[in-house]
Amino acid sequence: MEFVFEGIVFNILPEQTGTSARGEWHSQNVVFEMQNNSPYSRKVSVKFFNKRDDVARLVTGAAYKVTFDVESREFNGRWYTDVIGRKVEPKEAAQIAQAPYSEPIPAAPVAPTAPVAAPMPTEEPAMPTQSAQVVDDLPF
Repeated sequence: MEFVFEGIVFNILPEQTGTSARGEWHSQNVVFEMQNNSPYSRKVSVKFFNKRDDVARLVTGAAYKVTFDVESREFNGRWYTDVIGRKVEPKEAAQIAQAPYSEPIPAAPVAPTAPVAAPMPTEEPAMPTQSAQVVDDLPF
């Protein structure tokens, strides 16, 4: 059974490597601060096993949607529980992927272009002479 939560990357811990009968393996824990309405922040450490490329894309302080499983195992009479990351994607990409498809909005009609202005006169207007009466119609 897979579970999902949204969280902000709080810390990316160092990678651990090893060799087993199946070959070389890589494991890396990432601590997420879960987003909830509680006044207390909750952090969860998620182990990514052989997902080196996924962890390399994570950025501290960025929000992600994390899909995970919970696994428990017994060792020497004690039980240990791991949160195993299956998939991690940026929160924005998750919202876009889940958005229902809608018809595209038609483009707005193109407004008609403004009329072309008349060309500027090449001659300067003549200055009034002393005999011409100057009318001052400005209100100030």
